[in-house]
Amino acid sequence: MGIHGLSKVIADNAPAALKEVPIKACFGRKVAVDASMSIYQFLIAVRQQDGMQLTNEAGETTSHLMGMLYRTIRMFENGIKPVYVFDGKPPDMKSNELKKRGVKREGAEKAAAAAEETGDTENFDKFSRRTVKVTKEHNDDCKKLLKLMGVPYIEAPCEAEAQCAILAKSGKVYAAGSEDMDTLTFGTPVLMRHLTFSEARKMPVVEIELAKVLEGLEMTMDQFIDMCILLGCDYCDSIKGIGPTRAVSLIKEHKNIETILEKLDSKKYPAPEDWPYQAARELFRAPNVTKAEELDVKWEAPDEEGVVAYLVGEKGFNEDRVRSAIQKLIKTRTGTTQGRLGDYFKPVEKPAGSTSAAKRKMDAKAASGSAKKKGGSFMKKK
Repeated sequence: MGIHGLSKVIADNAPAALKEVPIKACFGRKVAVDASMSIYQFLIAVRQQDGMQLTNEAGETTSHLMGMLYRTIRMFENGIKPVYVFDGKPPDMKSNELKKRGVKREGAEKAAAAAEETGDTENFDKFSRRTVKVTKEHNDDCKKLLKLMGVPYIEAPCEAEAQCAILAKSGKVYAAGSEDMDTLTFGTPVLMRHLTFSEARKMPVVEIELAKVLEGLEMTMDQFIDMCILLGCDYCDSIKGIGPTRAVSLIKEHKNIETILEKLDSKKYPAPEDWPYQAARELFRAPNVTKAEELDVKWEAPDEEGVVAYLVGEKGFNEDRVRSAIQKLIKTRTGTTQGRLGDYFKPVEKPAGSTSAAKRKMDAKAASGSAKKKGGSFMKKK
């Protein structure tokens, strides 16, 4: 889920922090990509024309592998070197949010079954996409493929977006790549969105620079974290009746949640009982991550025969297409891309504890890939 309404808050109050760029303009960047978020997108978006997920002859889902293969190669072709970060054990404070998601998924499953029974293909497609859940098997499949492709991945001890943020803050990568806006709350200097969208969608990459967000909002990082908690995050409920505009104004006026609770009319705006906002604050300030200096991130040469053995031999992909894809990946390592990468690896400075009084205003453009066909195009011909 991330942070409710944060993208609009930034667009309204700090438009200079947002920048839309074509993916080719990201040439030379190393990016820590939220793997679980990407796989979730692939499972939703990479589908057959009838809306069903791609499967092989054994009935195994292959949408995640198809997405991981082709979207990763697209990044390399545009000079981007991704390192994927997988979720670890979710924090205990996220249990309520996960329960809510489970309930919603169950409701979607019932709605999809009812639509299928009545032949309502439109609603079946809509609700079946809401039943998607990334499993351990999906993650393991993608880890195996990435290793064979020579693409590094990291297993975070907890939240992937927090680990992505620490990699960007340390300078190991230029930015964190995720659709989850709480990656900013974890402190990534730059957040890149839409990196793993399909080329067919023609969506530009959106870069959000944290220092400019804080400048536009006229907030410190601590105040920004408190504002995100008021907006609504994965770790605790928010105060009912406090929308985005009010949340921004309350933080600007009172600086922190403690003072807001003292001044707010508790009858009109009751805070959740035993509200653990302080614990949520600490999760954002000091998340459970592996220190960047302990991580050795290396990109290796792809194992073409290993990829073929896995995707064709085990998963039923079409061999010609797989070999063609891997040749594209190999070409990115032998072309001009590799020699120029070092020129671009300059991390954005970590935002200071206080913000500048100057506030710049400028117009900002408003920040499921196309379905893939099943059968002879990608999978083995019978």
